[in-house]
Amino acid sequence: MSLHKSLSTGGKLSRARNVLTRDERIARLIEEGRFVEGETPVYGLPKVRTIVAKVKKKKKKKEEETGETAAS
Repeated sequence: MSLHKSLSTGGKLSRARNVLTRDERIARLIEEGRFVEGETPVYGLPKVRTIVAKVKKKKKKKEEETGETAAS
């Protein structure tokens, strides 16, 4: 029996996750200085914002295009 293509992961995640594991949240809180080991409880951690980097497409400048065609 075959597996439906929507159920397979493909080995990698193609988009950013909005839910972090407890270990990832603690690591982020330590980086921000909001988690002190031994003092801060492990359960009931504060929310951590996930930052998603947007990739913009590069636009060609008209000057470069006209310069290349005139040189050819």
